[in-house]
Amino acid sequence: MEYKETEIKGVWILEPKVFNDARGYFFEAWKQADFDEHIGYHVPFVQDNESKSSFGVLRGLHYQKGTYSQAKLVRVIKGKVLDVAVDIRKRSSTFGKYVMVELSEDNKRQFFIPRGFAHGFLVLSNEAVFTYKVDNVYAPGQEASIRWNDKDINILWPIDQAKVLTSEKDLKAKSLKEAEVFE
Repeated sequence: MEYKETEIKGVWILEPKVFNDARGYFFEAWKQADFDEHIGYHVPFVQDNESKSSFGVLRGLHYQKGTYSQAKLVRVIKGKVLDVAVDIRKRSSTFGKYVMVELSEDNKRQFFIPRGFAHGFLVLSNEAVFTYKVDNVYAPGQEASIRWNDKDINILWPIDQAKVLTSEKDLKAKSLKEAEVFE
């Protein structure tokens, strides 16, 4: 596995070594000891989640507040998405900045997003199956969202905004200026 830290410290792209032959492929998707060594600390993942979405679905920008915050290790096992992590740590020099990475069944990349970030993705293929590990359980009363098209963040989503499919909850999300962020 190759670990590449992005321009925002603590956010990582993981690229597995894929072994292909006539039978198909094999790769090691995750190994706790190697992950902790490269990231620089222990991340105790406690839950795996999976979602399925169609073209144009945009999920996010989601996060959980306070002690319910979650670090995530995400990947796509079918299809292709653009995945985004937005720094919402108010005291960070990269507050309000984002990292975007393409994740697909072909490139098999993974994206590590530490606590203190909002997260979202846009489906670029007809269908995408998205899976992720989290280090804290879901706490419905502590979830929050920032608008996917917030002008202060200015994410360059490659889709006509009128064609985006999102949830009612995400349509009502706050702006970065209004959101409860991490100190």
